Amino acid sequence: MRVDFVANASHELRTPLATIAGYAETLADDDDVGDEVRRRFGSVIHSEAHRMLGIIEDLMSLSRIEAERFMAPREAVDLGEVARLAVENAAHLVGKDSVTIDLRVEADLPPVAGDHGQLLQTADNLLGNAIRYGCPAPGMTVTIEVRRDGDRALLAVRDQGEGVPAEHLPRLTERFYRVDAARSRDGGGTGLGLAIVKHIVERHRGTLDIRSAPKMGTSVEIRLPFA
Repeated sequence: MRVDFVANASHELRTPLATIAGYAETLADDDDVGDEVRRRFGSVIHSEAHRMLGIIEDLMSLSRIEAERFMAPREAVDLGEVARLAVENAAHLVGKDSVTIDLRVEADLPPVAGDHGQLLQTADNLLGNAIRYGCPAPGMTVTIEVRRDGDRALLAVRDQGEGVPAEHLPRLTERFYRVDAARSRDGGGTGLGLAIVKHIVERHRGTLDIRSAPKMGTSVEIRLPFA
């Protein structure tokens, strides 16, 4: 697993780095590059550098979460407030893709035992994935729901997208696993979002359930113990 991880991480970083090096070399060596080409090359370099930074930040985040996996979080966290913050954080994606977010929060829900920052990261990742990959056309709706489910709290994110074939579902939480690599990269994904979600849920002694089918959308449900 360690060898595979290093190989995958190296591949993910090598691709944007090669692009940056190639474009930078052209800019440095070619005196006849016009202003328009220079701006275009500069934009590509900035985009690829930002992509590399996202991968590195997610790797560092995953490392921190794994280091704390045996330390059960003990904050009393309002899961409804976490969902509201995630909706606010997704505003730039909603405006870009003309997506509607349907937020449903049960009133008077007791707090969960958790780490506020990590739970917000989880909600951000799930909502971001649903908007980027679960809304193939403008005007679609993503639902984020927080409610009681028996003796646990439920956080669910559902989209109306194209769905995921059954053979991919068991591997969605693997590091760098992508159903559609090109589409994931174009959407700004690092391939680590669901791996981070999985490890955060495990640290919180919760459960993660991903359900999807072609043309039926995707539903991700997280159940967490109350404080």
